[in-house]
Formats: sequence, structure tokens, C-alpha cells
Amino acid sequence: MKDVSSTAGRGWLVARGGGRGKRVLRELVDPFTVSPPGGARIRDRLRLSGRDADVLRLVGGHLGGHARADLAERVRIGRVPVRENRRAERKRVLTGVSSSRWAGAITRASEDQYQLSLRCLLEERTSLRRAVGKIRGRLAVPCGQRVGGVRGYSDRVERVQKQCRVQVLTARLAGVEARIGAGHPAIVVGGRRLAKVRHNLADAGLTETGWQELWDAARMFLTADGESGAPYGNYTISVDPVDGTVTIVLPEPLRYLANAPRGRYRLACTVTFSHRREEWLDRITANRAVRYDIAYDPTRSRWYLDASWSTPNTVLPTPAELAAAGVRLLAVDLNADHFAACVVDAHGNPVGGPLTVPTDLTGPASQRDGRLRAAITELISLAQANGCAGLAIENLGFADARATGRETMGRGKRGKTFRRTVAGLPTAKFRERLRAMAYHRGLVVVAVDPAYTSRWGGQHWQAPLQQQSKTSVTRHHGASVAIGRRALGHGLRRRPGVTAHDQRIVVRRATGHTVPHPRARGTASPPRTTGTPPGGKTCRDRSDQLALFPVSQDRSGRQPDTPGLGDPANSGQHRQERFVEPPPRGGAARPERMVPYPPIRTARTPRGQRQ
Repeated sequence: MKDVSSTAGRGWLVARGGGRGKRVLRELVDPFTVSPPGGARIRDRLRLSGRDADVLRLVGGHLGGHARADLAERVRIGRVPVRENRRAERKRVLTGVSSSRWAGAITRASEDQYQLSLRCLLEERTSLRRAVGKIRGRLAVPCGQRVGGVRGYSDRVERVQKQCRVQVLTARLAGVEARIGAGHPAIVVGGRRLAKVRHNLADAGLTETGWQELWDAARMFLTADGESGAPYGNYTISVDPVDGTVTIVLPEPLRYLANAPRGRYRLACTVTFSHRREEWLDRITANRAVRYDIAYDPTRSRWYLDASWSTPNTVLPTPAELAAAGVRLLAVDLNADHFAACVVDAHGNPVGGPLTVPTDLTGPASQRDGRLRAAITELISLAQANGCAGLAIENLGFADARATGRETMGRGKRGKTFRRTVAGLPTAKFRERLRAMAYHRGLVVVAVDPAYTSRWGGQHWQAPLQQQSKTSVTRHHGASVAIGRRALGHGLRRRPGVTAHDQRIVVRRATGHTVPHPRARGTASPPRTTGTPPGGKTCRDRSDQLALFPVSQDRSGRQPDTPGLGDPANSGQHRQERFVEPPPRGGAARPERMVPYPPIRTARTPRGQRQ
């Protein structure tokens, strides 16, 4: 697979000067701690009887029709301040056909949907403007030439095709501009993709009845907002914490279906919410707000009940605080078919061997999401097993690359494959899933700028990792080390000499080399006072073995005038120490004998001569 990390979103900046493009480093963004999730959402299955399912379909269809009418009214109002969207008036009209709480949920959902559609429209305008500008810039350059760093199209055929495409994009941009000016985004309740499937049922493998069931299920409205102080946190849809029974307030025209007091309908099934049940019980027993959503999956013929609530804001440690605490991080490099990870200590050094977590993100959306969760769970388990305080990831989004699309991400079949690979990376989904799952396991997620991580990681860290690992090491593992170092505030490049090539010291850690320690200027060692015995020094003897011996001369080469008692360094006499000469290679050990140490070369001894 082609490495997308060094091309999309991580490239060089081109500074134009003198008619030639000069590559300069782009400005990096400081690493930051990803905020914890603002809420929680859990799900349990509703095992409904036939009558309960029919009642929920009637209620959902009734409320869904009024919700679509309210959304159409909100779109007609247009882009106005919040106080002028006439929500109170619309809610008053809906209260007569449902209830006050159902009406509040409908108007709130309509406003949220309108604002989301408007933001999507603004992003589409930005994307079209970038694409049009990119094509026009290349059209201004003759075929096969380059002017000011802009390359023209290869031949006239491609140039004509791009001229046609820029006209199509310009027409689309004009339509988007008109919608933004009027404040009327196009919204299809139920999904535009599902609506288009109606005209191609044979290709989708659906019948008209099956499509209608999917369409009706997507357009139902069964959402009840929570209310603090209400019984069990929600008056419209209530769940009893004792026996798990579910009751629903029926709209005013459907009150004849009630089987419980005050116009409520009680379902025959119960719910338990096994996942995060303690948190849910703490909220509903204290009558704190909990929102409930009832959803229907026609493919499986299953009903579900979702409970969601907001969580308090939590202040997480910053990357600087994590580095000061001396913790480890599990650095992860996201790729199309696997996660490349490596444990990095507080000094930016890799600990242990590189790790690879495979991911198979093919198939239906539900299967892809489950496989992504399984891979994230394995990453979190690896982080906890190695004593890491958090995970370091790249702040990927590929927003700029996706905005201009095919104009900047390759040409032909190879470019199409590359763009498909970029589009298949679950960048946003991975980040959202990771920050939620890591937060509940007590881990911190640090996001870093993705610039040059793959390039410098492969250049500086792939070879050292391969020397210490028996498995195959790729540039993605080197990129993971670069990500972890950047999260802790270290540089990505490995300074020369940190990892020695000598076989006797190749296993030596580079901790002391990666962290700069202040030293007094002009001195190579701490100052000594008169009469203080110096420590032993390590040097090599003639047999190329390490020997620890006391220094008999000072740096000037002169002997001290006043020897000290019991101190061979101050006596001026060179003693013979007990030394065992190492055996030759392949031979037997030699008997122990007295061997004098070799004399020490002084600064006055000419090079190439012995003292």
C-alpha cells in the first residue's frame, strides 16, 4: 500500500522565489490532549410483541409526519437569528397534535438538523471553490510546461476534459451560493441515498415492499429529551429502574391506545442496560435528565432503546505535564489495513519491539465499526500491559486533500487507487472511538501534527528498530516512534552517534543522549579541589579490553610534588595492579600473572610516538 501519510496532509510547503520552487518546512502545530467525550450513550434491545410493535409504528409515523412538516417550515424561515426562528409559535402548533414535551423535542431536532445542513452547505462551497481554483490555475499554464511551481496538463485531451469539468463545478458552485444566500439547504428526511435507491431497486437487491419498510423506519420520530427533576429523568419515555418496564406518553390523537394511567402505554418487555448500568442507575434514581431514542432495524426486524446523557467536563493533563511526569506513551500510526504502534518512554526512546494490529475495514458499516472497536480495544490493552499513561496519534483529517480531490491526489488509475485509500481511512471515526474508549479505561489521548512523521520516522528510526527486533519493521513503525517523540516534546530526527554500531555497546540505551543536560561552559567535567582524589577512569588496554585503573598523572603530564599517604594518584609512583590477561580466541585460559598497565599518553607526547 502506498504511504498516504507523506502526501496527503503532510507535504512540503513551496516557497516561490526566483522562478523556482523552494521546499521549506511547514509550520507545525503543537500537540494537544484530545478532550474526553461530552456524553455517554448505551443501547438495549426491545423484544416487543406484535401489538407493541404496531403501536410504536403508529406513534413513530404520526410524530414523524409532524416533524417533517416542522422541518420544512424551519427551512422556509431561512437563515435568521435564533430569536427569530419562531420556535415558540411552532411548538404551540405541535402541542395540539402531540404533547408539549413531544413538541419541544421535535422543534429542537428541526433546529439541529437545519444548522447541520447549513454547515455542510458551507463546507461544500469551500470545497468547490478550491477545486475550481486549482483547475483554473493549471489551465492557465500551457500543456507540458511549468510556470511558478504550477504544472500544466500533460496533453490537450486532458486539458479539454478539465475545461468541461470546471464548467460543471462552476454551475454546482452557483447553485450552492444561491442556496446559502437564501438560507434553504436541501434536506431529505430518511436519507438522499435511500431515496435514490427507489429508482434502482433491482441493482440494490430490494423489492418495493422492502424499500418502503426501510423508508418508513428511517422517517419515524421516537425521540424524547430528558428533563431534570422529572420521574427517572424523562417524563415522555420512562424506564423503571426496579423492574425495567418502559412506558411512553401517547400523542393526543392516539390516547385511545393507552393501557396505563394518564394517557401512557406500557410495553410488555423490559430493558436492563447491562453496559454502564451503574452510571445510568445513578442518574435516573437522582431524577437527572436522560434522553431516550427508540429505533427500528427492518433488516433484522429488531427494536432498540438508546439512553444518552451528558457527562461533566474533565480536565486532562497536557502533553507538557505528561512529559514532566516521565510517563510512557503508546504511539500509533494509522494505516489503511493495520495500526503500527510502538511504546515510547519519557525520553523519546522506543521500548521493546514494534507492534502491529491488523484491521479489516471492509464489508457493511456495522461490521467495519465492530472491527474498528476490536482493534482499538487491542491497542488499549497493549497500552495498559506496557504501563503507558496514554496513546499518541496523528491529528489526521485530510480535509485539504479531500477538498480538491482528484486535482491534487494523483492522476489515472494509480491516483484513483490512492484517493480511494485516503477516503477509506477511518480518521474521524478512529479518533472519536479511541478518545471515548480510552477515557473510560483511564488513558489519555494526545494528538500531534502529522507533518513529516512517515518521512523522518522511516529515515531515522526504521533501521534502529530493525536492529533490535527480529520481526519485519516498516516505515510505519518508524513513524509511530516519531509520533510518540513529538507528543512528548522531542524532535523527530535521531542525532548521529546516539546508537553506536559497535557490537559491544549496540545494546546501550540512548537515554543520556536524547535529553540535553546543562553543563558549565568551558569544562568537560565538574571542577576538582586540591587533595580530592579523582575517580577511576575507563580506557582500553592493548588487548582491546576495558580496564578500570587510577590516573597517575595530571593533564599537564607532570608528577605532583607532594604525594599523599595511601593515595597512588598523588604518590608519583606507578604501581602494578593485579590484572588477568584475557585468553586468546579459541585457546585455553592463561595462568594469572602480574602485568603492568600501559603508560598513559600525555598532551606533550607527539602523535605516533610512545612515552
